[in-house]
Amino acid sequence: MTQPSDSTRKMRYSLVNRDDALDAGGRREYFDYRDLALSAASNGFMRAQLICNKKGKTPPTGWHYHTCEAQIVYFLRGWADLEFEDGKRVRTRPGDMLFIPGGVLHNEGESSDDIEVIEMSIPAEMGTVNVDPPEGFTQVFGERTKQMAD
Repeated sequence: MTQPSDSTRKMRYSLVNRDDALDAGGRREYFDYRDLALSAASNGFMRAQLICNKKGKTPPTGWHYHTCEAQIVYFLRGWADLEFEDGKRVRTRPGDMLFIPGGVLHNEGESSDDIEVIEMSIPAEMGTVNVDPPEGFTQVFGERTKQMAD
């Protein structure tokens, strides 16, 4: 039998049915955030939420980063467009898993009206910091400055 570390001794197993998941509030008013009780079970080591679109087409978020070690998003339904400070633009699909290290600048564009994801963060506490666009970008999703477009 494996001996648990000091941090895992404070954790407990947990099972939460999506219908029993409590409202977790959240960063964006157009999403419904459901707490999957991982924060409590892991003693704050990580967080998991079920996030669903509740208002149709979503607006871009603007450039931001998260104060955490990692953000992990597993896409259950729908799609989302994202762009990153290195210039890469992606469209996610069901079954995709997106890993974003803390501090990485990104901008979320539109997402489908049926988007449903499980978002996890390490640690459980994750903040969002809105920032000016990185060099070569504007605040508008997908728009580059003239220098970067050339």
